[in-house]
This record gives sequence, structure tokens and C-alpha cells, in this order.
Amino acid sequence: MKILLIINDASYGTEKAFNAMRLAMTLQKEHKDVEVNVFLLADAVTCAIPNQQTPDGYYNLERMLKSVIRKGGEIKACGGCLNARGLKEVGLIEGIESSTMTQLTQWTYDADKVITF
Repeated sequence: MKILLIINDASYGTEKAFNAMRLAMTLQKEHKDVEVNVFLLADAVTCAIPNQQTPDGYYNLERMLKSVIRKGGEIKACGGCLNARGLKEVGLIEGIESSTMTQLTQWTYDADKVITF
């Protein structure tokens, strides 16, 4: 089964990105046959910024994203959204690539389930 998670909300301030990543990680842990793709749109592209420093005891999206990648998940960030926020040249967490609406369209078409946050 292929599952696409689309995250639209900022990395911190709400728990939407956190909950999306919790779901992705649990899907990978409990269902080894599932293919998880994550697409970061709008303010969610800030999740892909490396070297996040969060207070002790607070969730860290960089660690969560890297965990999904290590287990075979693919993560892409909208290139237009990165540009709009001045983040195109900042660099992304290793394993996350700048991408396009064409890629999102293909992942959506190929997915058995699409979940948005």
C-alpha cells in the first residue's frame, strides 16, 4: 500500500506536522509493507530546515523526518513554497529534496490513500 501524507502547516506552533510525522513513523513501524511518502507544502517547508534546536522534552521534526527517511520513506518539499519563503538556498535536511507540483501530482495519482495535515 502507498500512503501520501501532505503537510501544509508550519513546523512548530501547531502540532499538525508533529502528528503527521507520528503517523508516518507508526505506519512504518507497524506495517512493514507500506510505502510512505511525505510532501511538504506552504509553511510546512520549514520542517525541512536542518540543525533544528528544540528545548529538551520537546519534539524535534528533523529527527522525525530523518527516521522516516532511514526506514525508506521519501520526503519532498515544494520548490515554489521554498522560493516564496526565501528558503531555496538555505539547504534542506539530508534526504529531503526540493520538488514540484508535478511530483506531488504523480504521488497523489499513485497513492492508495492521501492524508492531509
